[in-house]
Amino acid sequence: MKQLVVATRNNGKILEINALLAGLVDQICCAADFVDFPETIEDGVTFEENALKKAREAAVYTGLPALADDSGLTVAALKGSPGVFSARYAGVDAGDAANNSRLLRECLDVPDELRQAAFVCVLAFVTPEGDEMLFTGSIGGKILSAARGEGGFGYDPLFLVDGYDRSMAELTLAEKNSISHRAQAFEKFRLFLCSDMS
Repeated sequence: MKQLVVATRNNGKILEINALLAGLVDQICCAADFVDFPETIEDGVTFEENALKKAREAAVYTGLPALADDSGLTVAALKGSPGVFSARYAGVDAGDAANNSRLLRECLDVPDELRQAAFVCVLAFVTPEGDEMLFTGSIGGKILSAARGEGGFGYDPLFLVDGYDRSMAELTLAEKNSISHRAQAFEKFRLFLCSDMS
């Protein structure tokens, strides 16, 4: 693929995507590369709706194939919350500390055996011609009663990864990138690109 626009202004995410898609895409652009790139209002009730909305708007605005993701944490005992509101669980301008504090409060009376959770990532790929594909990754775990670890971001310190005795924030970056919900979704997208190019 010659060009791909990613519907994000996050330079860190672009660097990560460049590495993940090395050799498959000649040039990866982002929202910051275009004048007046529209800010998508993420008003969907699912990760799929938000990811598709961002990718559709980017494809229409740029005339290029577009990729967008929406991801977050779902907690079974909280009926799937924070879900699509993961980044703003404690309020629109809340940061990681406030979001984590709210999650701990919400789970205070939830017994250990009912703290199942999952990180979910949905990637939406949309072409200017209107073709659309979704790629989903998820990783299971449970919510801890206190933060553990210094790495990662978001809810990582509160998420005990299934099959590990460590939180997501206690994993090395290499470990996290090999098992994360985002890594799984991107691996599916990579396989799609490889098969599409063969």
